Amino acid sequence: MTAALYALRAGKSALIIEKNAFGGQITWSPKVENFPTIESISGTELADRLMEQAMNQGAEMELDEVKSIELDGDIKRVTTEFGAQFEAKAVIIATGAKPRMLGIDRENELVGAGVCFCAVCDGAFYKGRPVAVNGGGNSALQDAMLLSETCSRVYLIHRRDSFRGEAKLVEALSAKENVEFVLNSSITALIGEDELTGISVTDNTGASRDIAVDGLFVAIGHAPDNGIFSELIELDKGGYADSGEDCLTKTAGIFVAGDCRKKTVRQLTTAAADGSAAALAACTYIDSL
Repeated sequence: MTAALYALRAGKSALIIEKNAFGGQITWSPKVENFPTIESISGTELADRLMEQAMNQGAEMELDEVKSIELDGDIKRVTTEFGAQFEAKAVIIATGAKPRMLGIDRENELVGAGVCFCAVCDGAFYKGRPVAVNGGGNSALQDAMLLSETCSRVYLIHRRDSFRGEAKLVEALSAKENVEFVLNSSITALIGEDELTGISVTDNTGASRDIAVDGLFVAIGHAPDNGIFSELIELDKGGYADSGEDCLTKTAGIFVAGDCRKKTVRQLTTAAADGSAAALAACTYIDSL
């Protein structure tokens, strides 16, 4: 939506094709308090405001799923799941990345009501409260370290007997009195009606225990959705678009933006920054034709 806004203000027309919900992952956040000039807002309201802003500038919206992009000279022909075809001189791929989920009952239902995927984004809401982190890599260890600074207790749950992440992080966490390692264990159930109040954990012997927590941070990785564009853009081993901050790809007139691109920091501000960079690059390309 940021890309569309910048393209429109540069005098171009813009069509946004979205298969799920306009705004993507941010709509899962009950509160956003780290976006400049906005002290506090829900992710859904922020996405709605941006969508309205883009539409007021002249953006068109289509709720559909892109299935392919074909090149016809300088024209890019986009075909969707419902059989529609759209033509453009430039295409910006901004498909984002989806957090990998645990795959247990009520997980989707409790997203934003205790189930979280970003400690940087949502950790502050659990200050002084008990939380759990699920995962064994650096992301999980870093999330646990961040949360341990403000939360009353942090349970770090991993299905193996050792962590994949850096040994120094493991050592630092093990020295913290408010951090408990729950190894050889998996989360098997979520407790709570409208909000999460606890989790059930089952170890490798089959023994179960309930742990009272107000928040669960799932940190088992993300999955980009770039597969259908693999002939047009380079992908790294994780499936992310192998493009720099200029948002360019190997195909002239095809650009990438946001969490679908390889990057170190994936936040609302970096996604918006990519959108503006990609749109300006696309406008420059169109003007050169």
